[in-house]
Amino acid sequence: MRLILLGPPGAGKGTQAKILIEAYGIPQLSTGDILRSAIHDRTPLGLAAKEVMDRGDLVSNDIVNGIVSDRLDAVDCKSGFILDGFPRTIGQAEALDRMLADKGIKLDAVIEMTADADTLVSRVINRAKESNRPDDNPEVIRKRLDVYKNDTAPLVDYYRQQGLVKTVDGMDPVEQVTAAIRAAIEA
Repeated sequence: MRLILLGPPGAGKGTQAKILIEAYGIPQLSTGDILRSAIHDRTPLGLAAKEVMDRGDLVSNDIVNGIVSDRLDAVDCKSGFILDGFPRTIGQAEALDRMLADKGIKLDAVIEMTADADTLVSRVINRAKESNRPDDNPEVIRKRLDVYKNDTAPLVDYYRQQGLVKTVDGMDPVEQVTAAIRAAIEA
């Protein structure tokens, strides 16, 4: 199973990815987690990414594409993966298409998780209290929602043209969202 989870920040992509990992025995490839780890480890990439992420902007395509390509070559990705937080732009989606074609891999589905913007801000603020993520504050989250709307939301149409999009309501209770995703990908 090779999936992409799309949706605005706070829509529940990370929560659903964890559930799908257990259900299908495939890894979650979260560029956000990879970048936060690099920030925590104070690597040169991490320090550069931190400055960009703290502003709510996107990390450069070259950095992210390289991280994803290397990760797709790992042994645990041979039977599938869940991409969470990548691609975020049409340029990254096109790069991913080339990457996957070069590796002889095809996507099974793109799960679009829809959600209400005001509820998302509340969710992310509550998440920040638990996670201490510096990029989870009202000002940054509103900017991230604008970036999503302008840069990432067009991916839904991009992948819809490929017949890959399955849309679920990310505002439903976690169990209902999980059931909807599983029904969509197993149909």
